[in-house]
Amino acid sequence: MGYVGKVELAAARKMRERNKVMYRVAHWPLWIAVFFLAPGPLIFTLFAHGFKTGHWIWLGLVLAGTGVAGLRGSLPGVEPQPYILRFDEDKPNPLYRRVCYTFAWNAAVSFAAMNLIGLVVAAVTGRWFLQQIFHYGYAPLCGVILLLGALGLLPRVGRSTRGEGTERRYFYGTVWAVTATQVVMLPVWKILPNTHWSTVVKLVVFVGMLVVMGVATGRGMLPRTRPILPGESMEAD
Repeated sequence: MGYVGKVELAAARKMRERNKVMYRVAHWPLWIAVFFLAPGPLIFTLFAHGFKTGHWIWLGLVLAGTGVAGLRGSLPGVEPQPYILRFDEDKPNPLYRRVCYTFAWNAAVSFAAMNLIGLVVAAVTGRWFLQQIFHYGYAPLCGVILLLGALGLLPRVGRSTRGEGTERRYFYGTVWAVTATQVVMLPVWKILPNTHWSTVVKLVVFVGMLVVMGVATGRGMLPRTRPILPGESMEAD
């Protein structure tokens, strides 16, 4: 079955020769978040117990590392000028883009997967093992994602930028789905009591949001989730 959602025409896109300073600065916090979330169990303790010394140290290292990379133009969206101008061009994908988007995939997929597994286990057994799930399950899943990224098997992480026009929609669709689901789940966690049936409701809401956002992505209804048809110039971050 072919794609039946909305599309963008490459010829209708205005090519940006340089990235404005505010545009570059606005992208920096995104990569701070991506790399700060990398040590999953450490971040779990942050949500469970608040900021501790280790969290501040790690945040400082991430700020320094991403700050230096940003000043050197080695973060997607923080470059002085867009790297990708023609999405169907067989152009080498720089190492910094491959590394950044690999860790971005990890931030999006791993935390959602851990939370989903935790909800399923709690709904079935009536007991919460989320801390144990993060402790034992995060590293293997993160390792698989990093390996797939190293092999160039994730969208936007390949050795070439040729598929950027379609691959970016998978990336942004995943980010939209996970982010929206987590935002909706926050008040659900706060409002519902800690009972077995409320856990089932949380699981239904979690899965339902992922499905709804997935359908919206598939139809190109969310920003940057429409495939870009071959033609004239484009830009990407």
